[in-house]
Amino acid sequence: MKYIASSAELRLALANSPAPQACSCALGDCTAWESLAEYRWEASQMSAVGTLRDPAIDEPTLEEKHPQGTRYDSPDAPIAPAFFPYNQCDVWHCQRCERHLLRYTEFGGYNVDPRVRELAAGKIID
Repeated sequence: MKYIASSAELRLALANSPAPQACSCALGDCTAWESLAEYRWEASQMSAVGTLRDPAIDEPTLEEKHPQGTRYDSPDAPIAPAFFPYNQCDVWHCQRCERHLLRYTEFGGYNVDPRVRELAAGKIID
């Protein structure tokens, strides 16, 4: 999968895409991070765009970036590719609704929790 190394490259990956449409698929709104059971991920309509995971870093930072005081689960939280959880995400494109999505898996103890968030270009920061 192609490595997307910066905010500028991420914006560029979205630049020539059609405008997103409302979608009635199993993903739902997902403007903030949503837990997503595997059965809700409609793989047949998704195509991989790239990854924000730097292949040269074994242990990416768990530090988050919230310059406006948002939180991880806020729909207004910025998308900062060098920070958690974005630095562990893959970027996907839904062919049905034209949305771009961020996806990663949260691991904790015995819990494995796949999560998804819509990738809104206006929320991308450095």
